[in-house]
Amino acid sequence: MFSGIVEEAAKVVSIEKEQDNLHITMECSFVNDLKIDQSIAHNGVCLTVVRKTDTAYTVTAIRETLIKSNLGRLQEGDRINLERSMLLNDRLDGHMVQGHVDQTAECTAVEEAGGSWYFTFKYDPAKGNLTVEKGSIAVNGVSLTVVDSQADSFQVAIIPYTYECTNFHRIKPGTIVNLEFDIIGKYVTRILQSMNLKA
Repeated sequence: MFSGIVEEAAKVVSIEKEQDNLHITMECSFVNDLKIDQSIAHNGVCLTVVRKTDTAYTVTAIRETLIKSNLGRLQEGDRINLERSMLLNDRLDGHMVQGHVDQTAECTAVEEAGGSWYFTFKYDPAKGNLTVEKGSIAVNGVSLTVVDSQADSFQVAIIPYTYECTNFHRIKPGTIVNLEFDIIGKYVTRILQSMNLKA
């Protein structure tokens, strides 16, 4: 379980393809605190540490993960948002994030707003996901509040700290991001769909 509070935007130092899998190696400041088998969210995708050195560590993304996320688009030098899993006695500063990406979205607009930014994202509503005004959503693993909810798009406001300390400063129109919709909203939607089917 994660909270959507990104610890660091790590640098991708190598990408190795093996059949349908990708082995992604990153440098980060807390690599010495990591251990093999540890779960970390990468752009919102929960992956397991499989190798590590004194300066970098490696995770493996399988075919299913690459289909549903933006990790297959990574290149060396890119930045990935990292978050280690929550401790049970930690504050929940963001919202409940599982590390299971629902689908991707495309950035369609970035607007500067006097020191902050508005980012607009468009996604495929046919997959059954939705946003609500003032509801929570994770974009590339970042816990955010929806400020404008439409049937197939939404907008979020980004403060300078988030802009600089995550990979949001690299997102521009055309960039593909990972979305994890609010878990409570997903359960409510599923219940309502089930009730409609039975009616």
